[in-house]
Amino acid sequence: MRIGELARRAGVSTRALRYYEQQGLLAARRATNGYREYDESDLRLVTEIRSLLTVGFTLEDARPFVECLRAGNRSGDACPESVEVYRRKLAEIDDQIRTLLARRAEVAAQFAEACPGCALRTGGARS
Repeated sequence: MRIGELARRAGVSTRALRYYEQQGLLAARRATNGYREYDESDLRLVTEIRSLLTVGFTLEDARPFVECLRAGNRSGDACPESVEVYRRKLAEIDDQIRTLLARRAEVAAQFAEACPGCALRTGGARS
């Protein structure tokens, strides 16, 4: 399939596909006329990349998942390198949660001091 069809089927732009190629995550074959050619396995790679980006992974984070798929595994997370990326990402998210909870506690304390009679609801709404 050509780049336009892959983009349409994967729900991405052709520009994104060219960028993935530039980053070494996608390898296009060239037809005799110079057009990029892709197959179903490329669609699977792009789908994997997009699903990872959607939940906050970077393109560099996606690399082990892509390599795992290229190695013939049914899933991009079947390899130890991919599992390690999951571990690292979860640790990053846990750190962000701790930071946000500490920040929330500080803001809630300032709010309680500024408005002693005000009730603080979950979600931060005032009553």
